[in-house]
Amino acid sequence: MLNRENLLHSVGQAIGSSDWFDVTQARIDAFADVTEDWQPIHLDLDAGREAGFDGTVAHGFLTLSMLSAMSYQVLPPMPGETASLNYGFDRIRFISPVAGGARIRAHFTLSEATPRGTGWMLRFAVSVEIEGSAKPALTADWLCLSLF
Repeated sequence: MLNRENLLHSVGQAIGSSDWFDVTQARIDAFADVTEDWQPIHLDLDAGREAGFDGTVAHGFLTLSMLSAMSYQVLPPMPGETASLNYGFDRIRFISPVAGGARIRAHFTLSEATPRGTGWMLRFAVSVEIEGSAKPALTADWLCLSLF
């Protein structure tokens, strides 16, 4: 478990992996409705096949948005932490499409920890794995500000 005392010693270490999450067609459809992104490859099997996929594929931003839920499993609040803020991303790459019905999970490595005011700026190297695939769905450098 991360805490203020071991942050610097944890840089470069894998922190953990989330549980598997199902990327169901219902989840893809709901994301399309919330974001008003109704591109046919996400919603229509034939459109996905015509585009060269086996069927529908999840929005890249859906996969990215799942990082919050995945991080709650792997990065629980540190003792004394009053808030953890999403500070943004320095780099995001969508490597492989996530097929409708696939399962994904995230792997987190603490790549940098810098004191900032009364808190810490933490940089995580994140990779989202697709079950059964050699390539990740995405990789990202995620910045989080932990306040104490």
